[in-house]
Amino acid sequence: MTKPPSTTGQKIEHALEKALDPFATALKRATRTPGSEPAPTTPAPAAAGKPGLALSPLAVPFPTIPPIGGVEIATARAGFYKHERDDLVVFRFARGTSCAGVFTRHKIGSAPVDWCKKQLGSAEGGKDVRALVVNAGCANAFTGKAGADAARRTASEVAKRFGCRQRDVMLASTGVIGVVLDEKKIIAKLPEIENGLDADAWARAGRGIMTTDTFPKGSYAEAEIEGYKVRIAGIAKGSGMIAPDMATMLAFIVTDADIHPNVLQALLGLHVRTTFNSVTVDGDTSTNDTCLLFATGTSGAPRIGRVGDRRLKSFSAALDKVMLDLAHQLVRDGEGATKFVKVTVDGAASPASARKLAKSIADSPLVKTAIAGQDANWGRVVMAVGKTEEPVDRDHLAIWFGPHEAAVDGAPSPTYDEAKMTAYMKNPEIDITVDVGSGRASATVWTCDLTKGYIEINGDYRS
Repeated sequence: MTKPPSTTGQKIEHALEKALDPFATALKRATRTPGSEPAPTTPAPAAAGKPGLALSPLAVPFPTIPPIGGVEIATARAGFYKHERDDLVVFRFARGTSCAGVFTRHKIGSAPVDWCKKQLGSAEGGKDVRALVVNAGCANAFTGKAGADAARRTASEVAKRFGCRQRDVMLASTGVIGVVLDEKKIIAKLPEIENGLDADAWARAGRGIMTTDTFPKGSYAEAEIEGYKVRIAGIAKGSGMIAPDMATMLAFIVTDADIHPNVLQALLGLHVRTTFNSVTVDGDTSTNDTCLLFATGTSGAPRIGRVGDRRLKSFSAALDKVMLDLAHQLVRDGEGATKFVKVTVDGAASPASARKLAKSIADSPLVKTAIAGQDANWGRVVMAVGKTEEPVDRDHLAIWFGPHEAAVDGAPSPTYDEAKMTAYMKNPEIDITVDVGSGRASATVWTCDLTKGYIEINGDYRS
């Protein structure tokens, strides 16, 4: 028997999922069809968040993102980093822009996370958001009242300049934990920001929010609502400390569709589980994880104010596509990563069990280091499956690396071919599939390998 949703948000999400269920399979297939993505362009100049970092071998080009009606963006160097780079990004939105967000479940959330949750959780929260301020280089997390005051003063000064309430300003920060944000650095740059606002600045924004990222991450898709074309664009940052329990490190998505905040929230909650919540780099969840979705309402499409409205079919598929694309890019830029790894668990007792099993494999340092060494050590996969205490039928357990069967019916496969397996492990993209023989549920998680590069990057993170 299905447990009924216990909160308004859960009810909304449940209703939307139920309404869209007939389309679920088709939508997922559509979002993953090879060649369906917009043609990428040449990558933007790779201004790494930290000097000396080599471009990830798994990097993808920043896509062409056209202006989205109702949003302008500007970047500036506020000085949170010692080296020359933009580390401040500001979005200005049209009046009436809706907003929804999902945030870290980390017990020590940052000041900007607290700020956004408070504003979006209020009675009129998310109904007229006018700005987003993002800084890199200082997380403003674990900073107590001083950090909260700095966040509030930032929102207040931006609100004065943009002619809105401070509650209509969203905040996000990323960088070193335990350092109070010097909001004066942001405030001093606001005149430059206001003069530099541009509808065509997505690539600059993608670079401006980077920390140890080696390439900016963006995605774009189009959808249709009652014959009107609507656009969806997003950027994200993240390279390490990624095992989201809600969204990702930082992700900001904007559409020109006209959608009520409650519906936006339901859509975000629906898709976050199989996108941002299904990637992991190192098993660590950040204090600052934030994903915000904005709808400016400038496309001309009719307003969607009801959860479960069937006119959302195309939009929901496109949103899922953008979110999954951004999530995959986080893994492709995993600190020190050389392999992009897809882990699928089939035959689990429940979806929750399948997810837990897949994440156990994807998070295992032993599995990840074996992949880095191009070693199909399926015994480590067995270890990662068994340690979860989830229902597993040992005598029916089967494991594949790509198309190659490593184990079947709880024993080494009689068709195992070491030469073929070794050749397969040299590929930059690896698929691991495990059938645990306990049911019919499945789940997929994406991860990367664990190399010496991860240690080198994190060993001198603050230097």
